Amino acid sequence: MPLQSQTATDAPVLFETGGSVARITLNRPEARNALTFDMYERLADICRSIDPNGPIRAVIITGAGEKAFAAGTDIAQFRDFDGADDAIAYEERIEKVLEAVETCPAATIAAISGACTGGGAGIAAACDIRIATRSLKFGFPIARTLGNCLSISNYARLAAMMGSGRVMDLIFTARLVEADEAKAIGVISEILDDHAALMSRADELAATLSGHAPLTLRATREALRRVRAGRRDDEDLIALCYTSADFREGLEAFLAKRRPNWTGR
Repeated sequence: MPLQSQTATDAPVLFETGGSVARITLNRPEARNALTFDMYERLADICRSIDPNGPIRAVIITGAGEKAFAAGTDIAQFRDFDGADDAIAYEERIEKVLEAVETCPAATIAAISGACTGGGAGIAAACDIRIATRSLKFGFPIARTLGNCLSISNYARLAAMMGSGRVMDLIFTARLVEADEAKAIGVISEILDDHAALMSRADELAATLSGHAPLTLRATREALRRVRAGRRDDEDLIALCYTSADFREGLEAFLAKRRPNWTGR
């Protein structure tokens, strides 16, 4: 189904929906989609607005144009910082945004062309699946730019994705990882030749995820979040899936050799 715009076409964050798929586009191509605080909040609000029982099963997050997914936080946002309280509040604010992406009821796919750095890399890391073009440049070059650091939660998310040794390498050297290495270390799962191929594959992947059991995907994501936090409680997730109407539907569909009709309940 063609996507229908839910926002003005010149908005800094675009939101489109169609059938079971939605697309969020970071839309400041003239600034390589550098993120303002309002853009962060809009992204979080959209992710939180997805109805767990609604039609949207997959969300593609991408950047406008072919040069960047998002080149971090717009540096102008830091001009009014005046002490530790501002810095701590900023990291807490960003973590709430990343948690909103991470806990979105729909499966999330980051479709990345070009620069994916700083806050943009954080958003991509919070998505369930990441695919990219060969122009990918991924990293956190803060040791040679602002001299700031990431939050513990952000470091943990990155370490779970690529290992703590590689996180140290990226931060300490301030280098940007290109596509082949990014795939080799688990940052992305697929490399596409160009932006058109990227978006086509993102649509295809979103359709595939939309056809899978929503509760299985949600439980898997939440379980991995808990593992990162050092938790091992899982009774609620097991009960959620095994006592659901979807589990009964999956069982009956398997025995009848037909496709299940998942409802997310």
